[in-house]
Amino acid sequence: MATALKLPIIDLSSPDRLSSAASIRQACIEYGFFYLVNHGVKEELLAKVLEESKKFFSLPLEEKMKLARKEHRGYTPLYAEILDPSSNSKGDSKESYYIGPLEDCSHQKNLNQWPPEDTMPSWKSTMESYYREVESVGRKLLSLIALSLNLENDFFEKIGALNKPSAFLRLLHYPDEVMISKEEIYGASAHSDYGMVTLLATDGVPGLQVCRDKDKHQRCWEAVPHINGAFIVNIGDMMERWTNCLFRSTLHRVMPAGQERFSMAFFFDPDEDCVVECLKSCCSDSFPPRFPPIRSGEYLRERLRLTYGS
Repeated sequence: MATALKLPIIDLSSPDRLSSAASIRQACIEYGFFYLVNHGVKEELLAKVLEESKKFFSLPLEEKMKLARKEHRGYTPLYAEILDPSSNSKGDSKESYYIGPLEDCSHQKNLNQWPPEDTMPSWKSTMESYYREVESVGRKLLSLIALSLNLENDFFEKIGALNKPSAFLRLLHYPDEVMISKEEIYGASAHSDYGMVTLLATDGVPGLQVCRDKDKHQRCWEAVPHINGAFIVNIGDMMERWTNCLFRSTLHRVMPAGQERFSMAFFFDPDEDCVVECLKSCCSDSFPPRFPPIRSGEYLRERLRLTYGS
């Protein structure tokens, strides 16, 4: 049984932004994870998203497969991915649904897929509302993260990271049944997220665990308890790269809890043309940049190719 981890709690509404930024810095260095409270997304909307998500995942498989993932939008069935390449599992025990950027542009027009309105009339509007609300939270959070890195609060705006963010909402369903097998079953096998930051909301069912030292051969896993109304925020590999490994992209996984589990992960990543290069506040002559500059879109496409093979 994994021990419970006491993560820092960041109040997004606090008027003392410098204190909040200092707390985020400490959290990102020590854990790569923290809770975000008083973020402004109403509990009624969170509950509605969860309700609509449950409706979709309760549909027959043949109906869900009509919206099978294309261009990283749509439905992904059980066992369709393995986040840990070293795992010998046939796949992670979860199904999901991806929703990408809502605004039309030349390379994203009409790529999102939506369930039929005659069977799920509130689904699209609910998901669009939630997407916009959490994107707004992400922008506010990035301002504090910039301050935490001794940068101007609008740093990420100035470099174009927030021009057209590559943000994806992923609805997740972990079934309650666990097959009898010689191999260990994971809801989501051990991985770190690829991008900038992730904001996760859950239904309160346990299962999320983190490993603070990903370089150790013998991994120690700690459970992340649920806090009502809070987002669980974690740093992705891109942010670790940006900060020259000052901020930690922490390994995490989801273990079966013996009951259904639903969550909503919002991957808030930069404009695909944004260049990710070592921040000046994170390097020096004695601590030079570890990674060459790379465009965000190029980096994320390669990471997704390795996971999905396309």
